[in-house]
Amino acid sequence: MTHVVPHIWLDDRGRAWIDDTNIKVIEVAAEWRYQRMHPEEMVYQHYGKPNLTQVFAALAYYHDHRDEFDAELDRQEAEHERLRAENLDSPGRRKLRAMGKIP
Repeated sequence: MTHVVPHIWLDDRGRAWIDDTNIKVIEVAAEWRYQRMHPEEMVYQHYGKPNLTQVFAALAYYHDHRDEFDAELDRQEAEHERLRAENLDSPGRRKLRAMGKIP
């Protein structure tokens, strides 16, 4: 574990995590980017872990490395869409369609 700034550490793969939580900085970045969730709401949504200071540290770290985080979030979104498109005609969906359960 390598602390890079207060409340934020990097794992062996270089992923940023919030101290004393099981939350990655990229998760906070995604909540900020896609939902425009306020820091106080993030604390509430995660049942007080991380605390407000940790959320602000994660957001600061995200903004300091925004290009890298946004590129990874874009990659994840593209992968999600690719997998979703592949599964639109899966055997299970074809069966549900045949049964009239889905369009």
